[in-house]
Amino acid sequence: MKKFRTVEISDPRFESNYLRSITVKSDNLRGRGDICVFVPPNLDPAKPCPVVILLHGVYGSAWSWAYKTGVHLQALKMIRNQELPAMVIAMPSDGLWGDGSAYLPHNNQDFEKWIAEDVPELLQQYIGGVTADSPFFISGLSMGGFGALRIGIKYHHKFRAVSGHSSITNLQQMKLFAEEDLANYKQSDAVDEAVFETIIRHQENLPPLYFDCGNEDLLIDANRDLHLKLTKANIKHIYKEYPGGHEWAYWEKHIKNSLFFFAENLE
Repeated sequence: MKKFRTVEISDPRFESNYLRSITVKSDNLRGRGDICVFVPPNLDPAKPCPVVILLHGVYGSAWSWAYKTGVHLQALKMIRNQELPAMVIAMPSDGLWGDGSAYLPHNNQDFEKWIAEDVPELLQQYIGGVTADSPFFISGLSMGGFGALRIGIKYHHKFRAVSGHSSITNLQQMKLFAEEDLANYKQSDAVDEAVFETIIRHQENLPPLYFDCGNEDLLIDANRDLHLKLTKANIKHIYKEYPGGHEWAYWEKHIKNSLFFFAENLE
């Protein structure tokens, strides 16, 4: 039995660059959510295809990754050059609450389960080549990095590897971007409000972990602090710094780091 009451999918006649649009009614969102999906050509429907879920930051939506970084075009080029295996890239909205939902449950909506449960299930039902045996990966930028790191680790049984770019590492950093009162985001379990504490709770079952940040980013100190804490706790991870700020030019350039990292963790 299919979980979703309504699903609207773009007509292939009008799609371009292998980018598909989906709108679905989700109980977790108590309404509709959008997903942009890059589906590379010539997928073998009998062979489980890897899936990368990319989470956007504050102010954004399902289209942000595709139309601000051209990630689908980058992936297509790398796949055609045999630098990257064929992989589906799913780019869901965060639920479009306020300036950003932080991918947490709050205000009678569960933005976490929307990403962790609804999106993978929808892809398995409606995207050929995506099956229950497909390896799933998750990444994101800024608020999306917070969501990806936290959700990917908390739901480690679902995700083969996890990454983040210029990530918020603690819910308190949402006040740097969102006008909504932080009280809206408060969790009954404080562990859910911080990446490091989430990692420590699940340290016996951690997926491979990568994150990077620009050295002029307003979140650089938070990312350095996370790296330091993980190092002191002997938590295996990869952390990189590159020139750049909290900006699309940085994410456009470095999203390939995550795609290559995920490809390395397919075995």
